[in-house]
Amino acid sequence: MDSVHAFELVLGLLVAIVALTALAEKFAVPYPIALVLGGLGLALIPGLPEARLNPELVFILFLPPVLYGAAWSTSWRDFRRNLRPIVLLACGLTFFTTVVVALAAHALIPGLTLAGGFVLGAIVSPPDAAAATSIAQRLGLPRRIVTILEGESLVNDAMGLVLYKFAVAAVVTGAFSLPAAVGEFFYAGLGGVAVGLGLGWLAGQAQIRLRHVPAVEILFTLLTAYAVYLAAEAIHVSGVLAAVTAGLYGGWIGPERLSAETRIQGVAVWNMFIFLLNGLIFILIGLQLRGVLFGVMSDRSWMQLAFLGGLFSFVTIDRSSRRTERPAVAGR
Repeated sequence: MDSVHAFELVLGLLVAIVALTALAEKFAVPYPIALVLGGLGLALIPGLPEARLNPELVFILFLPPVLYGAAWSTSWRDFRRNLRPIVLLACGLTFFTTVVVALAAHALIPGLTLAGGFVLGAIVSPPDAAAATSIAQRLGLPRRIVTILEGESLVNDAMGLVLYKFAVAAVVTGAFSLPAAVGEFFYAGLGGVAVGLGLGWLAGQAQIRLRHVPAVEILFTLLTAYAVYLAAEAIHVSGVLAAVTAGLYGGWIGPERLSAETRIQGVAVWNMFIFLLNGLIFILIGLQLRGVLFGVMSDRSWMQLAFLGGLFSFVTIDRSSRRTERPAVAGR
């Protein structure tokens, strides 16, 4: 595909995002669900190019601003007040869900090793931050529950990525070291937090010298998200936690560092940019499903795939719903 056709395809996807989001609003459906289903429908159209995403490009392009922006808009006071349930859910629930899905997949899918089951579990265990926020707000849940779910969805990606990394290594090498995994988790987690705080502080100092130029200040916050993530990944710590930490710190000191004009314009710019990124990633996920289905249907029928998909969805939703009930009761 040449560059002109690629540009036309991107424009077509943007039109689809606008249309699907409008339909989601009309029928009161969370827009991430509508975009994934819409992408799946587009993928089934004959002649449409198959979407293939480079995982490294997706992480670098989409993840830093989405996490940084979500953390920036999160209340640090609420996050700190609910830190215990957020950490328990982000670490404990993600690990528990990974184990349950791994055992279920190993038992029900012939030929799938336990290590392969852990790869699947690590992929499906951490919910997406944008989807969790959108669905939680639609359901009209109490503010504390929404805060916990949003905070947990910001942090659990780090846990999921560490689990995924070691599960893939176990599949490739056939070996797994629990002490090494625990040490890597703490190194990646604490290192990511340290990088996020350090670079977040430096960014705050630089913002003081950029005052009264709103366009430059807003662009600087966007570049900060990518810089923090890439710096953390360069020293092999969690870029996810680094971006989240820097975003929380930036949102906390933002009123002191940014002018009122910059904050007003910045909210509009960031909301538009994050919506665009979320829209593209969700619809591209849907577009990839055609290739995924054709790849796995060589030895399994539609009924078998639907059964396994429904079963693992039930396992993840059931475990999550039971675990998230506890903080709500404790806060009463």
